[in-house]
Amino acid sequence: MQDQSVYTSQGANLDSVLSTNKVLKNTYMLLGMTLLASAAAAGVSMAAGLSHGAGLVLTLVGFGLLFVVNRMADSSKGLLAIFAFTGVMGAAIGPMLNYYLAMPGGPALVMQALGGTALVFFGLSAYALTTRKDFSYMGGFLMVGLLVAVVAMIANIFLHIPALSLTISAAVVMIMSGLILFDTSRIINGGETNYIRATVALYLDIYNLFIHLLHLLTALGGDD
Repeated sequence: MQDQSVYTSQGANLDSVLSTNKVLKNTYMLLGMTLLASAAAAGVSMAAGLSHGAGLVLTLVGFGLLFVVNRMADSSKGLLAIFAFTGVMGAAIGPMLNYYLAMPGGPALVMQALGGTALVFFGLSAYALTTRKDFSYMGGFLMVGLLVAVVAMIANIFLHIPALSLTISAAVVMIMSGLILFDTSRIINGGETNYIRATVALYLDIYNLFIHLLHLLTALGGDD
């Protein structure tokens, strides 16, 4: 009976590992495709010369689509919803990218932000995958930090304090880095078993990391 119990336990552990690896593989595949779709949509938005107002409207539409994705994540419609969401979010940053690219040295700053984002994402993901540590304890702290950052961003719309804007971007870069560890850890340790939701979480981490890293690099370069 004891041997049978051991074999059953080993079989359950193997099934759990295989299931986790499948979610991880599907997540990274879908993440890569959605990032490409987002980049293509950003390119179209830039070529069309969309205004910042249009970018803001698209961002609000994206927030609406985010709820749709989460609602449809357990069905095949979730795939259509996530591509619609990431496409809209990509188009939304087109005006911002045109703004930065028009600056002196702008193309170099954008490339640095892209490279930095990739370096942070792959470095932290590799760390989480290699160590397989459980970073779930960071969840509460990261959510509070994100809430504070959002409130500060809203306040700074009216205050227009450059130093506060710089501080917010630095904080968001740190928070998104922590969320990459947190979200990757959730997949590895079975906390997230839906690869569509897992993809959305990592996509938003990368998206916000890139935007605020770009702002931070521009400000430190003295162009903002």
